[in-house]
Amino acid sequence: MSASELEEFTAWIEGVIRRQGYDIDSPRGGGKSRLADEAGVHRAAITRLLQGQSMPDLETMRRLAHVLRIPVRDMLIKSGRLTEEDLPLPGLPDDVPPAEEAAPAGLTLEQAAAALGIPPDQRDMFIRVAGQFLPDSAAPRPADAKGARQA
Repeated sequence: MSASELEEFTAWIEGVIRRQGYDIDSPRGGGKSRLADEAGVHRAAITRLLQGQSMPDLETMRRLAHVLRIPVRDMLIKSGRLTEEDLPLPGLPDDVPPAEEAAPAGLTLEQAAAALGIPPDQRDMFIRVAGQFLPDSAAPRPADAKGARQA
C-alpha cells in the first residue's frame, strides 16, 4: 500500500468516525478512547490509524466496521486490501447493467438493501425511505398495523 492510499483511507475513515459522533479532535482523546472501548481494540490502534501510521489488521477492521455501522466490505475495499471484483455484492449477476439501463422492477427494495450491505436492523427504515422515491404503483405498502399509506 502506498502512502497516498493510506492517506486516502485515513481521510475516509475519519469522516465516517466523525459522522458517527465521535469527537476525535479533542486533545484529551475522549472520542478515540470511546471508539476504542466500544470496538474492543487498543486506543493506540485508533491513534495509529488516524495519524496514518498504519492500516488496521482484519480483526480491528471488522470490529470498527461493526461499531461504525458500515459494511466490512466497504472497509476492505476503501483500505485497498481487496477490490470490488474480489468482493462482489451477493445476489447480483455479473452482467447487471448500470442503474440507468436497469429495468425499473429489476430489484425489490429488500434485494437492494441486501446488495448495498444495509445492516438487517436498518433494512425496514431503508425500505420505507427508498419506497418514497418510487412511483405509487411500484412502492411497497408498509406492513404496519394500520395497513394503509398516508398520503
